[in-house]
Amino acid sequence: MSYVQEAIGKIIDLCEIPSPTGFTNRIMNYLINEVRKLGFRYEYTNKKSLIVDLGHGDSNAILLMAHVDTLGAMVRSIKPNGRLKLTRIGGYPFSHIENENCIVFTRDNKAYTGTIYNIHPSVHVYNDTGTIERNENNVEVVLDQKVYSKEDVENLGIRPGDYIAFEPRTVLTRTGFLKSRFLDDKAGAGILLTLAKVIRDFTIEPKRKIYIMFTSYEEVGHGASSGIPDDVTEVIAVDMGAVGDDLDSDVYSVSVCAKDSSGPYDYDVVGKLIRAAELSKVNFTVDIYPYYSSDASAAVRAGYNVKHGLIGPGIYASHGYERTHVDAIEATLKLLQKYLELE
Repeated sequence: MSYVQEAIGKIIDLCEIPSPTGFTNRIMNYLINEVRKLGFRYEYTNKKSLIVDLGHGDSNAILLMAHVDTLGAMVRSIKPNGRLKLTRIGGYPFSHIENENCIVFTRDNKAYTGTIYNIHPSVHVYNDTGTIERNENNVEVVLDQKVYSKEDVENLGIRPGDYIAFEPRTVLTRTGFLKSRFLDDKAGAGILLTLAKVIRDFTIEPKRKIYIMFTSYEEVGHGASSGIPDDVTEVIAVDMGAVGDDLDSDVYSVSVCAKDSSGPYDYDVVGKLIRAAELSKVNFTVDIYPYYSSDASAAVRAGYNVKHGLIGPGIYASHGYERTHVDAIEATLKLLQKYLELE
């Protein structure tokens, strides 16, 4: 199996594990088991970040980070008719989750399936099915249980604050397109897991000490705001390259971000990333994202004295039902390998 195939397999595995922000114990257990298999030392922080020590140089360490928390929701309240009002975790329009299957996880480890609808879902009954505003008052979870009242739902053990995870619908087509919710940022996490295997296999010779960090709170803005080892002088977020108008990024390339809504990324790091992309002869773009901020930005805002950068495979329809291509995964992995070999 090639390293690219390995990365795709890891991404698919990760996408299938529910992990809305703050509900990441399951996916962290998966990652810890994978890291143990590879034989690397790791630390699981109090804030539920996983930091993996990949060894090599003694100082001037570089930390590569990806987040495994995703968009999701919580039960806000239980309606008198037994349906659930929800509150969003992360930033997305309610229209992006309409008609999506979901799972409600209770505090006593029960799981109940359901579907998210707008409150007027039938065109044969309502004349505003297509026009009703999609918001927290007009979108609800209908449980796959025979419930008719708030009391019926409470008897299942469901309470406000319970997590709601959306079905990922992960598909890899014969033509190399990977479609799924949560490629942001499970694509990045799968790439970093594979990069760790590349380093274990001595396929590349890194020039610096390397850490990998998987975080649990990126979607709400503070994933990498703590826990970075003291010897780290540079952090690079391996997240997604957003695709859209006025951007060069596409689903076949790796995107190097020069600036996002948090401000410009470090000039030297961006330049070195571009050089690594050129030397590795991969398709790449340099982009500016108007509505984006990364874990690398969170680290800088938290006061860490580090240079920072951001790259990722091009991903279409971010924060919705996302899609990328095997070519973009390969380009991101090759760029990282070359970057680590540069002085």
